[in-house]
Amino acid sequence: MAVLHQTGFARSGELALHYRRLGRPGGTPLVFVHGLSFFSWDWLEAAQALAGGREAACLDMRGFGDSGRAADYSVPAMAADIGALMDHLGWPRAIVVGHSMGGRNSAYFAARNPQRVAGLVLVDYSPENAPGGSRRVAQNVAGLPDAFATVEAAMAYFKADPADARKRARFEAYLASAPGGYAIKRDPHFREQFRRALETGERPKPGVDMWQALGELRSPTLVIRGARSDIFAPETAARVQAANARIRLVEVDAGHNVAGDNLAGFLAAVRPFLASLEEKTDAHARH
Repeated sequence: MAVLHQTGFARSGELALHYRRLGRPGGTPLVFVHGLSFFSWDWLEAAQALAGGREAACLDMRGFGDSGRAADYSVPAMAADIGALMDHLGWPRAIVVGHSMGGRNSAYFAARNPQRVAGLVLVDYSPENAPGGSRRVAQNVAGLPDAFATVEAAMAYFKADPADARKRARFEAYLASAPGGYAIKRDPHFREQFRRALETGERPKPGVDMWQALGELRSPTLVIRGARSDIFAPETAARVQAANARIRLVEVDAGHNVAGDNLAGFLAAVRPFLASLEEKTDAHARH
């Protein structure tokens, strides 16, 4: 079933950032930030389930979805876009949920803007990717063709069932008309970056110390690891927890795409965390 939502654009400097908005005003709002092979649409079901008596916004990161393409894809620039979206929506504080690369940008934003982040959920993100998963992602992104002749061809490439109406709607939103058919809505910059990495053996560097950023977090933080993830290695989990006493780590029976693989498990992990944040807010208001 389609998730009813509104769409809009926020300015971040000269850049137009596309977002999807749903829910109703009430509790602390939620901001959802997608990963490298995803876009705002992919958060809609989770956002709808978690919004309840609050608003939620799903951001297309710069260079992704219907957001503008940029010259600067640094972590600080992508993190600042989260603040720009919140400014546009008139949200002084929010709970930020980021998956994978979106988790990296969310963690950096939270570390730099503690007063704006009431809580942080990092979904299958750690500063250190496992080699096997990194290789898989690099090969998948680097190997992407310029265009697909049809929507069905794109779905087949990504191993999605073309008879699944929900998945088809997702791909129709994820593809844009391009010479030769349809291209996914992601700046080719990322594909070229991974192609260079495979050619040279050098992985793209974030340019910031993300372990340090985790250590600087002041917001209550939930880290969700997919128990079958090939990106977030089990042995990295202890190091993530040790980085900051505010971090609580849980595992969900899923691969890297936790909410996509097991939405019920993802929601079961996040709901108690959101409830604990509201309790803190209520307690603070009473004193």
